[in-house]
Amino acid sequence: MNPNAILTYSQVLPPGQNSHPFPRDPAIYRNPERTPTQHSSTSARSASTRRSNREGSARQEEVAAVIDELAVDPDVSGILLQLPLPTGLDAATLINRIPTAKDVDGLTTASAGRLARGERGLRPCTPSGVVELLDAEGIEIKGACVAVVGWGELVGRPLAQLLVRRGATVTVAHEFTADLAAVTRPADILVVATGVRGLVGPEHVKPGATVIDVGIHRTPDGLTGDVRAAELDGIAGRITPVPGGVGPMTIAMLMVNTLQAAEWNAEAEAEPA
Repeated sequence: MNPNAILTYSQVLPPGQNSHPFPRDPAIYRNPERTPTQHSSTSARSASTRRSNREGSARQEEVAAVIDELAVDPDVSGILLQLPLPTGLDAATLINRIPTAKDVDGLTTASAGRLARGERGLRPCTPSGVVELLDAEGIEIKGACVAVVGWGELVGRPLAQLLVRRGATVTVAHEFTADLAAVTRPADILVVATGVRGLVGPEHVKPGATVIDVGIHRTPDGLTGDVRAAELDGIAGRITPVPGGVGPMTIAMLMVNTLQAAEWNAEAEAEPA
């Protein structure tokens, strides 16, 4: 594949979302950093974004039709459905209309199955970004004791699977965990992705541990995460900042997935019938 080729991922916006929609779900997917910067990120990497905005009265079948159109468009390398969707639209059904080969957010049921089975596929952006960040910082995953706080479909669940496949011993805490500190204190690497502002503090962190804060929240004083970072000075060995930590890695992995999707799609087209 020509490395200078222009890649396109198409972002389908639900009704009522325009130029600066705020994405989804607890933690990084409700991230004020992410969507407005996606355009500048794609431009810097010789990729382009096509936005398909729907009117406020758009129905399920209308959004589905847009996805179907993009699915067969040879100029589109990947498709991202901007969440959350308004009441009345079925997110799971719409997400699963995205072809696995263009699922650059890694959220379809087929993509989740490929991750679970260890098969080739596009991985969710934020979990992949966390793993890439650990690797870039030289933090050993194999053999590490890891606690993942949060069991969401977008971050916690796929991240736990990725880390286990890299040889980590992973414990997952969730809303029914009775003693959070008992789960997190032994961890060499602590990842927090709950969407609960300031949930984790010094009582949860082993001295010297690496802390990855995936959460992001708007406050009158600015952006903050799921971790009370200021209280971890002198305790945590390393901690990701909010903003500027996991958020940029999520965007970077979206670009990686788009490139990977383009390469795999080109390979498939080149195969003899």
